[in-house]
Amino acid sequence: MEEYAPLASLSLTHVHYNPADRLSYVCAWLALVPQGLCIVYATLIWSNREIEILLMFTGQMACEGVNWGLKRLIKEERPREMHGKGYGMPSSHAQFVTFFSLTLTMFLLFRHAPHPTETHTPFSFFQRLLLSIAALISAAAVAVSRIYLNYHTPKQVLVGCTAGAIFAILWFGFTTYLRRAGWVDWGLDTYIAREFRMRDLVVEEDLVDSGWARWEDRRLRRRALANGKKRS
Repeated sequence: MEEYAPLASLSLTHVHYNPADRLSYVCAWLALVPQGLCIVYATLIWSNREIEILLMFTGQMACEGVNWGLKRLIKEERPREMHGKGYGMPSSHAQFVTFFSLTLTMFLLFRHAPHPTETHTPFSFFQRLLLSIAALISAAAVAVSRIYLNYHTPKQVLVGCTAGAIFAILWFGFTTYLRRAGWVDWGLDTYIAREFRMRDLVVEEDLVDSGWARWEDRRLRRRALANGKKRS
């Protein structure tokens, strides 16, 4: 009988949980939030070509690189109850969602200044504040789920949150410098950026309003044209 080499497991979306515990089941889904956010990043970058989203995603990946380095520098094992692979300090999930939620919060409160259009009224500052609080609470839920599932100790999650918060603040300051120094405008004028149709509208416009005014104008013109043909 032919022998085969032992197979390995791709643990990117492999989560252990207690099937008899409903909260454990919810936590298992929360563990997939970082993967879901990466899909959201890729979709928004491809569909909207916004430089702000690309900068945020670049920072997100750099934060992951920092986590990779910290884990191999500290070399602290995961809780004994968990049989997963890799080091546990700091929690990559906690660091990921903390960076994302805090960066989104700083963008919404300190950089995003949307103006109203004829077809759309953007979120007020209070609404953006509520959205930021919801993002932070969601990040906290993901972080706590790592402790509940015994993937990390409370200390590992706390250090992950701290590392994500520090990196988010540093990255936001860095991108603020890039904007004020004119590097973002310079980058958008390069051949590659223009070939990929990169733009910088989300700072002053809501993503939901992207192209909506043009669509409304086109829809009304088509309706007027169709009514004119019926009358004739």
